[in-house]
This record gives sequence, structure tokens and C-alpha cells, in this order.
Amino acid sequence: MTTIVERIKAAYENDQVSNRIAQTADELPISFETVTDEWLTAVLCARTPGAKVLSHTLGPKDNGSSNRRKIYMEYNQAGLDAGLPKAVFCKATHDLANRVVLGVSGGALGEVTFYRQIRPILDIEAPVPYYAHLDPDSFNSLIMLGDLTDEAQEFCNHNTNMTEARAMSQMRQLGKLHGACYSDPVLRERIQKFATFREFWNRSLAFGFREGCLEGFKAAEEVIPPRLFKREAEIWPATEQSIIALDSLPHTLAHNDVHLKNWYVAGNGEMGLGDWQCCGRAHWGRDLIYTMTTALTVENRRKWQKDLITYYLEELAAHGGPRVDYDTAFTYCRQQLLGALAYWTITLCPSPDIPDMQPRDITLEFIRRLTVAMDDMDTLDVK
Repeated sequence: MTTIVERIKAAYENDQVSNRIAQTADELPISFETVTDEWLTAVLCARTPGAKVLSHTLGPKDNGSSNRRKIYMEYNQAGLDAGLPKAVFCKATHDLANRVVLGVSGGALGEVTFYRQIRPILDIEAPVPYYAHLDPDSFNSLIMLGDLTDEAQEFCNHNTNMTEARAMSQMRQLGKLHGACYSDPVLRERIQKFATFREFWNRSLAFGFREGCLEGFKAAEEVIPPRLFKREAEIWPATEQSIIALDSLPHTLAHNDVHLKNWYVAGNGEMGLGDWQCCGRAHWGRDLIYTMTTALTVENRRKWQKDLITYYLEELAAHGGPRVDYDTAFTYCRQQLLGALAYWTITLCPSPDIPDMQPRDITLEFIRRLTVAMDDMDTLDVK
């Protein structure tokens, strides 16, 4: 890891010194400020003869696990007549911390690969890419997606009103994703390029992930059921065992970070799934239980849990996945709550090498929902 980080730092320093401007489609911008009208024309207007970007403006910075920003374009008449996008939503690894974390973990490569090779042939509600590229030496990357601001009904957070119909829609999207990547020979071949979740997890340990998770669990005591908190010493060993178990099960392409903030309500009312930087080969159980427990209030999750799992299993099989009985699926779900919780205890107390990713109130609410589910399902007693 030390060699990789040193290489990333050296490449980053070279980028800062050169401050090169991107003008052709073969050039990867090193910052949003180095994007030019010429580069946007090369990327967005290549299939529209005569179209040209006349000017562009940058939206506000939004930095977290990646560097996020919108770009707004003004076109000539040919571009306007063709209906080219007036705005794009961008995700990048321009800052050093983002390059190191998403480069070493494989997150940047995974998301670029998803948008380049998987999304174009996958029938789910998810953002459509215009550009996705990664420099394998510097781990600088940029993804440009269609701006959903005017199309989506809502971008979700912990206060979103998640009805049973919306939760069912989430199950449909997951069933399509997981089932297709089992049954479609092209998708099945392409997902072999992705790291397994266990590989992704092991790389993350280099950034103080374990220590941050342990600290985060202690810091969240106020929202954790007392019965579960008393078994604090069992949490990390059980989490590690759950990751090993996940790796031993049949793999499909999993999103792996399906918390509610990564979902949106599309214009047609279906739930859509964004932010694919943690995607990789894994068992579907992680996505299923992680989605359900972060999306729903504790009360609604308790009411709808069995129906949602049953519906997901029907959709999984309908789209080419295996047929699995409820009891087996429920065992997978109980165990995989542990790995989902780890993503939020580290978020509450990130190590110095990990960017601050989420507001405290959202983080605590998701930890509450996850740990109450663990307590309800006796997760630590799964055999």
C-alpha cells in the first residue's frame, strides 16, 4: 500500500504543478477549474455534427467521499436543436484524500467500470453516464452523469417518507440488478472485472477502518439498544466472520452501499439507485438487508420485513437469479447487518485518512435503525 500511496501523491503533486487544461476528449481534467468549453464540446457534442459548447459555469462544491459538482452548459443552435444536456452532475477524485481512499480501495475503478461497461446494458433505474474515465497511475477520475434535478421527484435522506410501495420498488430494482448479473452471460463476464466485497473490505482496513468502527460504535451508545451495546466486544469479531461468510456465497454484482441517501424517487415513481463507488462482486444478502434497514423506520421495517424479503426473492428469481427460500434468505440478512453497520460507525468516527462523508444526525439515525434491527433479529447469535 505504501508504494501505491507514494505513487498517487507524486502524480497529484505533478498535476498541481502542471495545472494542465483539458481540451480534447482523450485528456482527463485534473480539476473542475481546468475543464474547458473545447473539452466539453469534444465529450458532449461528438455525435452531433456542428454542435458546440459556447460557455459553461460550475455549480457549488460538494466534497465528501468524492468531489461532486455540477457543470452547466450553453450551446450553439445545433446543440440546442439536438437537445444536448444543459447540465451534468459530476463525481471526481481530484483531491488527494479522495484519490488515495478511492484509488487504493478500488472504489474509483469500480464506479468508472460500472458506468462504462455495466450501466449501458442494465435495465434498472440509475443515472445515465456521458463520460467516465480513470487514470490508473494517479487515480484521478471523472464521471459525468445526467442531471436528475428536474426529473427526479425527490433525492432521499433519513426524513424521506418511505411508503410500502416505494420499499417494494427498491426490491424490484435490486431483484433486476442481482438477477440479471446472474443470468446474462455478457454481464456475468463483465462483472468478473470487479473486486469482491471482501477484497474491497480488506483494502479499507489500511485506512484505520477497524479502529474507526470500534470508536464509532462506542460513540453511538445513545442510539444503540442497551442489550446489544453490552455485547460490544463481540461486534468486530462477528463482523469479520460475516465478511468471510459473504465471500463464500455465490456472487452477483452488488451495489454494497445502498443506504437511503443513495436512492432517489424517479419521475415515474420508481426508486432509483446512484453512487456506485462501492459496487463489486458479492452476495445479494448485503444489499437486501442494508437497503431495508436504512430506508425504513424501525416500525415500518418490522411490519413489512417479511413481505419485502419475500417479494425480493420473487423478483430475484424472475430476473434469472436463484430460487431461495425465506428462512435461508433471512439468515443471510441477519448476518449481513454487521457489515452494513460498519459503514456507519466508521462514518461517525472517520480515521484521519478517510474524508468526512455524512452529517452526524443522518449517521446516528442509520446506526440506530441498523442496531435495532440487529437486536430484533439476534444477529450476534446467528450460527
